[in-house]
Amino acid sequence: MSAQTVADFSLPATGGRTFTLSACRGKPVVIYFYPKDSTPGCTTEAQQFRDLHPEFENLGAIVAGVSRDSIKSHENFKAKQELPFDLLSDADEALCTQFAVIKMKSMYGKQVRGIERSTFVIDGEGVLRREWRGVKVPGHAQEVLDFVGTL
Repeated sequence: MSAQTVADFSLPATGGRTFTLSACRGKPVVIYFYPKDSTPGCTTEAQQFRDLHPEFENLGAIVAGVSRDSIKSHENFKAKQELPFDLLSDADEALCTQFAVIKMKSMYGKQVRGIERSTFVIDGEGVLRREWRGVKVPGHAQEVLDFVGTL
């Protein structure tokens, strides 16, 4: 994939903040999309990013999780899991659409529209450097951290 500049975006974030990509210039940004707060895979993934967060910080990286859940749901999930990074609410799917992470998935034999677990690393200049789609959780956060360390 050729390097492409990611269009700026703003989304409501936990802690009453607004997350704006352009405000992160100069630092690598890790954006991970996940299907739903407080579900087993999403909880494990959040915990792995949480546990590695000091190392991401040492690299100057900003980590943010994104799902379609409400800010209220995000605040509960963040508090329960003691997440040191913001969760962004993409209720209208604008960012999901921008990154093309909405897919038809099979759940209990039914087709449902949902977020395909995906992670994107954007460098300090706002250029997309790496993407992972259809992520399997075990070891993923470490793989992302290893990649950020090469920027």
